[in-house]
Parts: sequence; C-alpha cells; structure tokens
Amino acid sequence: MPFQNGLYEDDPESNLTFCIIDHTLRHTLFPVVYVAVLGIGLPANCLTLYYGYLQIKAKNELGVYLCNLTVADLLYILSLPFWLQYVLQHDNWTYNETMCRICGILLYENIYISIGFLCCISVDRYLALVHPFRFLKLRTMKAALVASMIIWLKEIMTSYIFFIHGEVSEDPESHIVCFEHYPIKPWEHSINYYRFFAGFLFPIILLLFSYCCIFKEVGKSKGAQTKTKLQVKQLVLSTVIIFLVCFGPYHVLVVIRSFFERNCIFAAKIFNVYHFSLLLTSLNCVADPVLYCFASENTYKDFIKLKGSCMRSLKWLKDGQKEPEHLNSVVTY
Repeated sequence: MPFQNGLYEDDPESNLTFCIIDHTLRHTLFPVVYVAVLGIGLPANCLTLYYGYLQIKAKNELGVYLCNLTVADLLYILSLPFWLQYVLQHDNWTYNETMCRICGILLYENIYISIGFLCCISVDRYLALVHPFRFLKLRTMKAALVASMIIWLKEIMTSYIFFIHGEVSEDPESHIVCFEHYPIKPWEHSINYYRFFAGFLFPIILLLFSYCCIFKEVGKSKGAQTKTKLQVKQLVLSTVIIFLVCFGPYHVLVVIRSFFERNCIFAAKIFNVYHFSLLLTSLNCVADPVLYCFASENTYKDFIKLKGSCMRSLKWLKDGQKEPEHLNSVVTY
C-alpha cells in the first residue's frame, strides 16, 4: 500500500509491519560525514588523548574525564568503517548479529558516555571555581576514577537491553538491516523516555546550572586575569554548544517518535529528519577535542603554539610558491 514516501508490508509469520522508506538522502549524506569524522576525528582524538595523559601525569583530575571522553569517541570511530560499509551497501548488514549489536552499542552508548563525562567536566569546573575549598575530596584523582567507573558500568548495564532483543532483521527488499525498526517496537518506548529524561534532560539541567554559577562567579571575580576568564568562558560555551547541537535534536526526535510513530506514514515523514539528528551525534567525536584547548592553561598554550606554527608554515609555503613563479618569468624573458 503506497504512501507519500513509504510503503508497508505485513509479515504474517511474525505479525510485524515493515516500512519501505526512501533512503536516498541517507545513502548520499552519511558516507560523506562518516569519512570526514574518520579523517578528522581519529587523529584529533589520538592527539587529545596524549594531552589528556599529560594532564593525568600532572595529577589533574580533569585529565581523567577528558581521557575517558576521548576513549569513548575512539571506540565509536573504530565502528564507523562497519557503518560506512552498511550505508554504502544500501543498508545491508553483511556481518553477524553479534557484530551488529556491538557496533550499535558503540554508536548509541557513545552518546551517553560522552554526556556523562561532559557533566563530570561541568561539575568539576563548578566545584573548582565556585567552591574551591569546600569539596576538595571530590576533586581528586581517586574521585575522578570512581566517577568514570560508575559511568562506564552504568552504560554497559544499559546496553544489556540491546543484547536481549534481536537487532538484525530482513526488510521487504531482502536487505539485512541492523538497529533499524520502522515503526519503532513497543519495548523501545520506555527506553526512549529513559534516554530523554535520564540521558539528556537531567544532564542539560545540571550542565546549565553549573555553568550559570561559573559565569556568575567568574564575572564578579576581580582577581582573575582576563585570559583566565576568557579561557573558562570558552570551556563553558564549547561544552554547552557541543551538548545542544550534537545531542539536542536527536533526543527531541526520539521522544516525538515514541509519542507519534505508530505506522509507516509517520515513520516515512520523520525518517530524514531523525537520521540527520542521529548524524549530528557523530560530530561529537570531532567537537570533543575542542574542549582540550580550554581544559588547562598548558594545553591552551600548546594549541596556541601549534596554531602559530601552522600559520607560519602556511605563510612560508605561500611565499615559497611565489618565488619560483618570479624566477620562471625572468628566465622566460
């Protein structure tokens, strides 16, 4: 039965409805973004992992959170070649179901592990700037390691839900699809509400509260240097922007799907918008290294030096190209 952008087909054996939806935009856009995230995100996160390690050596608890954030990004980046192949083959999964579950978990859980450590960074900065002498035990390496273990264990336990449900199925076009249900299955509704409230709404409230207090404290502080104030504000703004841009649209659409997606008509209408929001979560892997620029004074200076070196190299190359052209013109005449 045809619709504006989709069809449906009933499977009498399993009593399930499969939607046939036009995936053209996804097959065009996703490979480009995946390649860009691989090309930029992999070296950027490897570099920032090194800087995080230096901070850990300096006994800076912030380095623990930043390193964990980077490890989560790198694990997801390692799954991108599989997703790239999947999309290039028109959503046809050629590996086994276990591999599908692993890649799916790395995709989705990276979102919430990243959110968890972004919250840790915000709380750490809040305690450091607003209550510098009251909660010193919460700003130790040991406390950071305990918080990191809790975040990883929580997400590993949550991922068990995906292991008890089948995530590989065959669509009406005989493609083996992975982590795709249209319309969404009944058990996904409760998971989606949990994702929105516990995985997005509570963290964004915590994030905004922490950073509003930080802005207020930094603004009234007369002793802090202008560069230090700017650095703190840049860390605050970059964290909030990464959070809202990368994770906001996806979680809003997850709730919308849970409320309204009951048939293929709605699934077809929201398909492109939903998948674009899912694609935005991938950009988190490229955006997270930006935090390293503002995480500490030493890291900030290192990146400024690196930027200066790159600018000098580009200027040298530009001047070097002009000289041969001039010499060639002299020889010609």
